[in-house]
Amino acid sequence: MSTNAVKDKFVTKPLGIGLLACLCCFLWGSATPAIKIGYEWFGIGAGDVASRILFAGVRFTLAGILAVLFGSIIAGKKLIPQKSSWGMICKLGMVQTVFQYIFFYMGLAYTTGVKSAIINGSQTFIAIMIACLIFKYEKLTVQKFLGCIIGFAGVVVINYDPSGLTGGFTFKGEGAILIAAIAYAFSSALVKQYSQKENPVVLSGYQFIFGGIIMTICGFIMGGQLSGWCVKSVILLIYLALISSVAYSVWGILLKHNPIGKVSVYSFTNPLFSVILSFIFLGESSNFGLELIIALFLVCGGIYLVNRVKE
Repeated sequence: MSTNAVKDKFVTKPLGIGLLACLCCFLWGSATPAIKIGYEWFGIGAGDVASRILFAGVRFTLAGILAVLFGSIIAGKKLIPQKSSWGMICKLGMVQTVFQYIFFYMGLAYTTGVKSAIINGSQTFIAIMIACLIFKYEKLTVQKFLGCIIGFAGVVVINYDPSGLTGGFTFKGEGAILIAAIAYAFSSALVKQYSQKENPVVLSGYQFIFGGIIMTICGFIMGGQLSGWCVKSVILLIYLALISSVAYSVWGILLKHNPIGKVSVYSFTNPLFSVILSFIFLGESSNFGLELIIALFLVCGGIYLVNRVKE
C-alpha cells in the first residue's frame, strides 16, 4: 500500500479524524491566550479594532507563507496553484479570512466577550446546516441535529455568565459576530468543494497570503499600528502563524476526505481548550470547575451522536 493510500485511510477512520481534529482544535484553543498576550506585547488596546485587524493580517500573511514553505519541503517540490485555482483561492481568502475576521473584530468591539463566544460557538452548528441544506453534501438526520444541539449546549455552559448576557441585539455587535460565524461555516463547505480540485495545503497557504495582505492593508488604512517589536513578540507572532498554517491545512485535508459534519462537530471542543489553556497561561479561572466538566460531557455527547450517523 502506498504512503498516500495509508494517509488517506487514516484520515477517514474515526480515530484518525478524532485525533487530527482535536489537534486542530487544541491549536485554535491555544490561540486565545496567545492572542491576548500578543495584544499586550504589541501595545494593542481593548477597543483598537484597526490594530487588531492589522495584527491578524500580519499573522495570516506569515501563516500562508509558512504553510506553502513547509508544504513544499514535505512534497519535495514548489507548491504553486493551478491557473484554474486562483479564483477559488481568492473566494476562499475573502470568506475564510477577510470576512470572518474583520466582522469578528468589529463585532467584538460592540458586544460582550460572553455573547461573542456563544454566538461564535454556533459556527459549528451553522456549518453542518449549510453542508446539509444548501450544498447537499450530506443528509440532515434527527440524530445529527440533536448532536449539534447538545454540543452547542456545551459551548453555552462553558461561556455562561449572566452579567455578560445583558443588552439587546445590534447589527454592529452581535450581528457582526453572527456574520463571522456564517462566513466560517461557508468556508468549510467551500474547502470541501475546492479540495477535490486542488491540494488543501495549497488552498490554505495561498488563501491566507491573499486574505492576510488584504487585512494588513485594511488595518493600516484604518490607522492600526503595532509597537513592542522584540524577540519574544516575534516568536509569539510566528507561533500564532504556525497555529493557523498547521491547523487549517490539516482541517482542509480532513474536510476533503470526510463529511463536513463528522469533522466540524469537533469544533465544539475549541472553547474547552481555550478555557483550559487560558487558565494555565493567563490564570483565568472563570468557569473552570463544574461548568467545564458539564461542558466536556455535553460536547463529547454531541460528537458521539454526530459520528454515529452513517453517511
